[in-house]
Amino acid sequence: MTRLTRTFAAVAALGLAFGAASFAPPAAAREYVSVTVGTRPPPPRFERVPPPRAGYVWAPGYWNWYHGRYVWVGGRWAAYRPGYVYRAPVWHPYGRGWRIERETWVRDPHWHR
Repeated sequence: MTRLTRTFAAVAALGLAFGAASFAPPAAAREYVSVTVGTRPPPPRFERVPPPRAGYVWAPGYWNWYHGRYVWVGGRWAAYRPGYVYRAPVWHPYGRGWRIERETWVRDPHWHR
């Protein structure tokens, strides 16, 4: 082996070692924060739903609990996810208060490829 070949092999090995050492797989944990409030949320506001957009679903507005009070979060377009159904946030009675179930995408049981 020539000196140039050895140098090239050493640099390649160092590069592979550095790349392997710096690889971080995506985190598998999910963050979930539960919010329970003592007062009932106000009734939903009326929102005019815009005409349909290809590749998107309408995510309606909802009341969110922010800094000790209810704040209206307006509706928005969410990118469609094939095989899933969008579920909007909803407040449920919980003990002596109210708890929000955050928006989520759930598997569509009727969807087939």
